[in-house]
Amino acid sequence: MGSDFLTMPGGKGANQAVAAARLASAGITVHMIGRVGDDDFGRQLNSGLKSNGVNTDHVINTPGVASGCALIQVDGHGENSIVVVPGANARVTVEDVRKARDLIASASCVVMQLEIPLETVAYAIELCRELGVFTILDPAPVPPEGLPAALYAVDLLTPNQTEAELILGGGIDPAKKFLERGARCVVLKLGASGSMYADNNQTESARPFKVDAVDSTAAGDAFTGALAVAHAEGMKMSVALRFANAAGAICCETMGAQAALPTRAAVEALIATDSPD
Repeated sequence: MGSDFLTMPGGKGANQAVAAARLASAGITVHMIGRVGDDDFGRQLNSGLKSNGVNTDHVINTPGVASGCALIQVDGHGENSIVVVPGANARVTVEDVRKARDLIASASCVVMQLEIPLETVAYAIELCRELGVFTILDPAPVPPEGLPAALYAVDLLTPNQTEAELILGGGIDPAKKFLERGARCVVLKLGASGSMYADNNQTESARPFKVDAVDSTAAGDAFTGALAVAHAEGMKMSVALRFANAAGAICCETMGAQAALPTRAAVEALIATDSPD
């Protein structure tokens, strides 16, 4: 028997967009490319994006299809398990991305995840490489068949520990394995252990911030959104990891997805007043 039931806007891509919009400094605009269904959820999702300052000109309403939904179960320790029903997300096409070519060409970076068709993600990566745009891939949810080779061709891959194990089948030094498969850089999200960056020349770790966690939902999305902002603002990697760790930590202190995503002021306050632990 459960104790509570809440309905709230979410989705990895939308969460990451809202996280980036809340964390970005003045002058940085966040755009969302995707689809919603022609239903109440779709209207709520669009409204939620807009109210957080995300541009939705490339969010397409899809008639006759339900919006994507996820059932998230949270236990007494704040850990979650998620069942995703893709809905309109499964209809995001290569053509949808192609129509956003001019927008993509002007971007500081493009953040992607795997709640849309893999061939669409692969095309987006290819287009970004053609245009010289920095790419970040959050490889979740992990495909049952593993990560296709084309999806490793990103500038920054950001799996968490569980995703890394599912993709690689366990073993030591997952960052090295991801680099060998084609990723230019890797950031491993290590939960309560912080995070680690690796490329072919160096590795760097960032210790976590100590918080009272009640719900880890969207913490990884807050982290990835923060990394995108850090790249757009030209932060050094050591600063970027600390910034992202703080964003993910604050997110764990509140129930829910987008409602828990922190503001720039909250992140800067934690960094300024609290030591990593």
